[in-house]
Amino acid sequence: MASAESDWLRMRAEWPNAASSRFVSAGGIRWHVQEAGEGPALLLLHGTGAANHSWGGLLPLLAAHFRVVAPDLPGHGFSSMPGERQLSLPGMASATAALLRQLGVTPQLVAGHSAGAAILTRMRLDGLMAPAALISLCGALLPFQGLPGHIFAPLARVLAGLSLVPRVFAHGATRAGVVENLIAKTGSTLGPSAVAQYRFLLQSPRHVAGVLGMMANWDLAALERDLPRLGAELCLVACEGDLTVPVAVARRVQALVPEAGLAILPGLGHLGHEEDPARFAALVLSLARARGLLAAPP
Repeated sequence: MASAESDWLRMRAEWPNAASSRFVSAGGIRWHVQEAGEGPALLLLHGTGAANHSWGGLLPLLAAHFRVVAPDLPGHGFSSMPGERQLSLPGMASATAALLRQLGVTPQLVAGHSAGAAILTRMRLDGLMAPAALISLCGALLPFQGLPGHIFAPLARVLAGLSLVPRVFAHGATRAGVVENLIAKTGSTLGPSAVAQYRFLLQSPRHVAGVLGMMANWDLAALERDLPRLGAELCLVACEGDLTVPVAVARRVQALVPEAGLAILPGLGHLGHEEDPARFAALVLSLARARGLLAAPP
């Protein structure tokens, strides 16, 4: 199986914002991190199955106002695979905190997409950081309901324990239309370059193994119990066309955290920040100004 850094050498010419990339060792993980800009520190965490290419269009817009830090999650993209305990939600929260310490970064604002929002939420609840606001973009903050909730994690644990599964899945991703179909099922429409980046990731057995390991060790029940402690720090953003984490999930989270703000964006799916980076950048800037992190525009 190819190493993360050898994969990077093959892909960096086509990777968004590659000039901002570097590798950093922290918490027993060799991280691929992108850093750009100056100003208040802003941490971005992508979701399950993606990598920091997910911020490709958004990072340059935000780097005009912030010092942006955007790592690949452990086992994802070009970051190395950690031990099994570090693939759990508390484990990923602790590992990300170790990375921030190594970088000397104290985030004043954080934004996470899907599972990335859950990691940031766990970090805040565990006292690993204290940002002025936590922005959840289509955040996967609650356990699956009903039958999927009883099947999903046990199935992921079985698949993660079968060494051939990542290679079989990665080989399947080489078939025409497979990656496009997976993206369509999120409710989003992406351009050819973004699809090519997801295709590269999903054809990597190493990346697929990281995704399955994360899914196998994920447990959101404790997060759901602790959510009310976040209060007004939580800023929820949902996309009307999201087929992965529907708007109803954000409404359930807001019922648990009534002080949290909720913005619902029409015309976008689960990968809305990739479909329309400018709209998300404007939203982040507005929240930062409301929290006193940035001056109002002249």
